[in-house]
Amino acid sequence: MWDQFILNPMINTLLWVYDLLGNFGFAIVLFTILVRLITHPLTVKQMKSTQAMQELQKSKQYLDLQKKYKDDKQKLQQEQMKLYQELGINPLGSCLPTLIQFPIIIGLYQAIIQALAVTPIQMINLSKHVYPFIDVAKILPIDSRFLWMDLNLPERAYIFGIGIPVLAIVVVITTFLQSRMMTPPSQPGDQGAQMTQAMNLYMPLLMGYLALTFASGLALYFVASNLVSILQYAAMGKLNWKNLIPGKKASAA
Repeated sequence: MWDQFILNPMINTLLWVYDLLGNFGFAIVLFTILVRLITHPLTVKQMKSTQAMQELQKSKQYLDLQKKYKDDKQKLQQEQMKLYQELGINPLGSCLPTLIQFPIIIGLYQAIIQALAVTPIQMINLSKHVYPFIDVAKILPIDSRFLWMDLNLPERAYIFGIGIPVLAIVVVITTFLQSRMMTPPSQPGDQGAQMTQAMNLYMPLLMGYLALTFASGLALYFVASNLVSILQYAAMGKLNWKNLIPGKKASAA
């Protein structure tokens, strides 16, 4: 099931794009754009959920609950959940696209490793995943060099003999910027907002660790995905620029 619906489509899409472009790094970037386009409906759903949450937090019902149960946090959360259910609002809706990224990340990592086959055994294993319309003999072995990187290995830029993980640093920065700029304003004590804030804190570190330790092709995907996501939200006018300024609260878009 995993190979059929996740791994095989990713491998063949990467090989097909690589065949068109002749550069595996650019193939990963274009593949990232395709993934963002495919998951665009989820992004729109997330935005609608976020907007509904913002409107709810300004409503009289919500504010009355905050006032009535201000000294009983547990009861407040219970009543908030009841209100969410009555109105059909998912308080964790803003986390959905991030959670969906994980199978994509795992599948992409496996696809990159499989596509960059060099040994006879790896070639045989790759052939089991390739669709008939892909001319394997024409495109393999894949050239894994992109800029200063070997996409099959963790990235390091050597300056005066010191290996600096440039791409991992860029991943941390762009993931942080993405999470900050795409986080909607929230009310104090909101459970969904608290979880989102926790994810915004730990996600850049997690992504940076993955970029540091795994193949640089995966790190390249992280950077491209973050930048495309920011551009996508900017085009829809949904970026909260004020979140980047410490001490200031973003206003609803």
